[in-house]
Amino acid sequence: MDQGLVTNPKDLERMQHELESLERRISSLEDDELEIMERVEEAQRELDELQLLVAETDERLGVLGAARDEKFADIDAQAERVRADRAPATEGIPADLIALYDRLREQKGGIGAAALRARECGGCRLTLDSAELTRIKGLPDDEVVRCEECQRILVRTPESGL
Repeated sequence: MDQGLVTNPKDLERMQHELESLERRISSLEDDELEIMERVEEAQRELDELQLLVAETDERLGVLGAARDEKFADIDAQAERVRADRAPATEGIPADLIALYDRLREQKGGIGAAALRARECGGCRLTLDSAELTRIKGLPDDEVVRCEECQRILVRTPESGL
């Protein structure tokens, strides 16, 4: 065009418009490219921050996992000591009573027996009525007594109110 090879003015005008259109398109694409590059940089910064957060969280998770494992080991050791201490304490108690206690303990959230104090069940905290107390008072000392409400084994104590 600058060399004068195109002599037709209409062709020259069309080429000029096409060049202007292409320059606008190039400018538009360069603007889009810059915008995309900015978004990529922003996404990369966010990715770096998230990767750092993941690394910190993984480290914290490792520390907490080790602490949890240590606590579990302590709990297991305590449970083993309790089982060892329980064995001599249960000697002489009938097996069916121990089985009943274990079943109730499992059903009642770890408490299979409760003290009867001041006419109140230590398990459900309800006061026993006079008729029930009279019935319990008439039972032999070795008879298993259960709360009518929560079904736990009632352990009679000097404070039972009998």
